[in-house]
Amino acid sequence: MDSPHRDHQPQTAHDAGTLGAMSANPSVALSVMADHVDRYQQEVGDFVPGFQHSQHDDVAGALVEAERALRSAARLLRRAAKLAAAAH
Repeated sequence: MDSPHRDHQPQTAHDAGTLGAMSANPSVALSVMADHVDRYQQEVGDFVPGFQHSQHDDVAGALVEAERALRSAARLLRRAAKLAAAAH
């Protein structure tokens, strides 16, 4: 399944400028990505209680697993950002 963000193109001149500035400094771009992943993790986590209380343990379990994976992804992105900053 393709991600809707895979072929993301800047929608405005501001987006293009922001993307250009971030690509000039990979550490910044990776940190921003980590922040976005953190927000997604929180959003996924917000769904968990509703499914736990509605006897949909399978959905709740999948969401907890996704939340854990997103937490790991954010941590790895921050690590990559630190390494990129040291290499840059």
